[in-house]
Amino acid sequence: MERDSYAPGTPSWVDLGSPHVEASAAFYSSLLGWEVAEAHPQAGGYRIAHKGGRSVAGIGPQQGQVAAWTTYFATADVDAQLAAITERGGNVLMGPIDVMDQGRMVIASDTEGAAFGLWQSGTFAGAQLVNEPGSFGWNELWTRDVDQAKAFYPAVFGFEADDDAMAGYTVWKVDGQIVGGAMTIPPDMPAQVPAHWAVYFVVESVDASVAQVTELGGAVVAPPFDVEGVGRIAMVNGPASESFGLFSA
Repeated sequence: MERDSYAPGTPSWVDLGSPHVEASAAFYSSLLGWEVAEAHPQAGGYRIAHKGGRSVAGIGPQQGQVAAWTTYFATADVDAQLAAITERGGNVLMGPIDVMDQGRMVIASDTEGAAFGLWQSGTFAGAQLVNEPGSFGWNELWTRDVDQAKAFYPAVFGFEADDDAMAGYTVWKVDGQIVGGAMTIPPDMPAQVPAHWAVYFVVESVDASVAQVTELGGAVVAPPFDVEGVGRIAMVNGPASESFGLFSA
């Protein structure tokens, strides 16, 4: 699906903070068929990935302690949204920052420490392609306190929590439109796995893509499995140990 705008509260962009931008660009280009443009001179090494000439994601130098994918939510006013985040116990991790004429951004975290971004568009609305092979198709909060998340995100983004769609799973909606999900981190996951927003990329074949991940130097976290009524999913790590999902309907 091609996009040129996003309603507030909708995931509009994803990017990877990597210690080795060039290696990450090569990995995702091979895995997802991206063309990763050279960085703009004023972009601090930040590179935009395209699929079929349409922007799908960013890759830039790692800012935090670990390599990770970040989900950005569209907002009409970064500063007002930021006030709502801090009022409800969230934290500011970076920004606000004006990104040339493209937009205004901030990185924040919820009450459990899950990081996410806000993007107020200028000349750049976000991903021009979503929900198709080679682009992101789902954004999901992994947390150890779903009830706390169901207090925080509706207050900050106006999310509606739908717990009826799938047992043990929360679907986030904005004005009745599905925008993401939330789940409890499985108890068998190591305690050091933090709350986070997982990014899932759409692929033609999850099984073939998982095999390619290992060939390219990544690792399998959860082998392919089927979710009734949803599709086939796998969780993997990229070459910098960043986690992400693969999905096919």
